[in-house]
Amino acid sequence: MSPIPHGTNRLLIDMPSWLGDCIMATPVLRAARTAIPEARIVGLVRPGLDRLLAGCPFVDEWIALDPRGVAGVWRRAKVIRAVRPDAALLLPNSFRAALALRLSGTRIRAGYARDARGFLLTHGLAFDKRRERPIATLEYYLRLAKWSLGVESIDPALHLAVSEEDRAAAASTLRGVTGPFVVLNPGGNKPGKRWPAEQFAVVGRALSARHGVRVVVNGSPGEREIVRDVCAGVPDSINLVERGVTLGALKGVIERALLVITNDTGPRHIAAALGTPLVTLFGPTDPRWTTLPGIRERIITADPFLPEELVADDVPERCAIGRIPASDVIHAAEAIMGQVTAGEGRGRPLSKTRGASEKGGGEAS
Repeated sequence: MSPIPHGTNRLLIDMPSWLGDCIMATPVLRAARTAIPEARIVGLVRPGLDRLLAGCPFVDEWIALDPRGVAGVWRRAKVIRAVRPDAALLLPNSFRAALALRLSGTRIRAGYARDARGFLLTHGLAFDKRRERPIATLEYYLRLAKWSLGVESIDPALHLAVSEEDRAAAASTLRGVTGPFVVLNPGGNKPGKRWPAEQFAVVGRALSARHGVRVVVNGSPGEREIVRDVCAGVPDSINLVERGVTLGALKGVIERALLVITNDTGPRHIAAALGTPLVTLFGPTDPRWTTLPGIRERIITADPFLPEELVADDVPERCAIGRIPASDVIHAAEAIMGQVTAGEGRGRPLSKTRGASEKGGGEAS
């Protein structure tokens, strides 16, 4: 019998905190709805991510909660208790999240038994991170879902919904853009993951001059200066930060884009979920951590000849993201643009290109 019975009436799924991880967890939501079709499924997310996941057909209710602060654990436990779930599936790895679940009094608490938190769960799946390097985050979530829900296979396709409201917000944000456009996403949560702004500008200028596409530059409010630097180097580009883009509008923008060129950060996963072609740049973060099966993407690594037994995270100097030449990115972008405009469609996997790496590209199920 699976830890979460198929007769469960109320299921709470505690979602990851990072935007990209949250999107990579959407196959778990689909699996839960398929396994327990009559259950009321409630998703617990960080504020803002409820807007990102709005319209998801697998969840009945989203609860947005900021768990930070001294009282964060108690506040989280109180919110969970009010849901009165029969069972809860814990996706975050944090001890605090497991503690809040225990304090909530939820009868069935399933998650990974790691980082000394196994005693807080009623059902813990063993995980030795020293022997599991690297494992794709998507596969990591699917393993937990298969075990906890008692299913043998799960569709690994990511899911995001774009509403008409999102599309209207995107149209307003993209005012003045009438033809095809490419999105550049130069930000990232760590400086080491950010390809230089001037290199993004080189790529933007080349694609604009050679192919007549408009360049749209995205970033979070905290990445305002990076976005401004890229826009300064690309004539007639659009600065989405200055236009106040929201997550909902960003979904609509990326849905319409010809191509997204990005560092390994959240908007990559938005594009992947929406079937928009991608060129993704990896520095000292191994791409095998975030393998996404079945999507249209060219991965470019700082060291495409890194031996399989090495992990990019462990050799940051060798895998410094600034080592990626702009010419490789332009080549990859033009290859994708040529295939899209030739009518090959979106959302299909791509073959390897010069300077590109497809490590860990096997399909998870």
